[in-house]
Amino acid sequence: MTRIKLKGIDRFRDRHGKLRHYFRAGRGKKRVPLPGAPGSPEFMAAYESLVGGRSLERIEPKSGIARLDRAAPGTFDRLVFEYFNSPDFLRLVATTQRAYRSVIERMVLEERIGHRLVSEMTREHVKRMISKRSASPGAANDLLKKLRLLLNFAIDSGWRNDNPATRIKKFAEGEFHTWTDAEISAFEARWSVGTTARLAFALLLYTGQRRSDVVRMAWDDVQDGMIQVVQQKTKAKLWVPIHPQLAAILETCSGREGTILQTSFGKAFTSNGFGNMMASRIGDAGLQERCVTHGLRKAAARRLAEAGCSANEIASITGHATLQEVARYTKAAEQRRLARTAIDRLSNSDDAHGFPNPNSRFGKVDENNSNINGVSEVWRPVRDSNPRYQRERLVS
Repeated sequence: MTRIKLKGIDRFRDRHGKLRHYFRAGRGKKRVPLPGAPGSPEFMAAYESLVGGRSLERIEPKSGIARLDRAAPGTFDRLVFEYFNSPDFLRLVATTQRAYRSVIERMVLEERIGHRLVSEMTREHVKRMISKRSASPGAANDLLKKLRLLLNFAIDSGWRNDNPATRIKKFAEGEFHTWTDAEISAFEARWSVGTTARLAFALLLYTGQRRSDVVRMAWDDVQDGMIQVVQQKTKAKLWVPIHPQLAAILETCSGREGTILQTSFGKAFTSNGFGNMMASRIGDAGLQERCVTHGLRKAAARRLAEAGCSANEIASITGHATLQEVARYTKAAEQRRLARTAIDRLSNSDDAHGFPNPNSRFGKVDENNSNINGVSEVWRPVRDSNPRYQRERLVS
């Protein structure tokens, strides 16, 4: 009889005397239970999905092509492999590919579904997967988004006819805090013009761009009073006019070359390195943890909205692809503007008590039957308790 020797397998007998097998990737790693007996199809499929690359190797940096060691047809391992090599995935920018790959691979590993058939996934399976992550609403929603995308790819590939992840409600998420003017002033008071922190702050606030785009801005991009931006996430090409306060700060850095923002070693910032640097400077300014770099992008949109800019005008600066996203960024500013307008109209009405006078808005009503704005009105006397005569309007 041939013995099977597999690396990373632990065996235990439970309190009922049943032999159970577990896989452990290494010291300190969590044990993962394996189904069936060693050598059985379900055991080997689960083992292959967990050991070194889970039947699926990462994309090779040089070629950009993934290699398939072994993944059974119809399984999630095979689906993931085919998706990572599809035009849908390969047309994404590198940073987005890494983000998608991280979420999808972690989902397959944590849920142990690599060897499972895609056609067997149900709506209840999806709900359980999302519910387990309820403590982290953002992560749960992100997983749901990627799972929908993956199952839509399965439909396009003819693996199934429906998507069980559709119409499942997302968790309510907190939004990035929009910096207030007081918080902006506090940062500027702590970091004076001439510091890297103030330069970075001004670029974020006065261009309304993401940190991944701000770190790539170069002096060659500054032309005719504008900064040229090609957004890394959306590939949108923008020309952003330079605000006078940003122009004054840039003027103190004249004569430099390369990227506008540079480390103390004269190198360009990475996006993560820049984020860490700004988090430290924000903390040094005594601001709360809610103040993050992305909140300055929202503050830029807020200020544009408060200045009376339309959604299209704001999108021309921020580069948002949809006006719905712009509305989400500026809803607070829009609510304040509408509320002010409403109260101004109320306070300017002719009524001494501060309530609108219907006659002043709709015209004077004559003593007899009238027709105002195309609405026929009939008046009749009604005796009240005083006794007096009042008028009751019956709209026909």
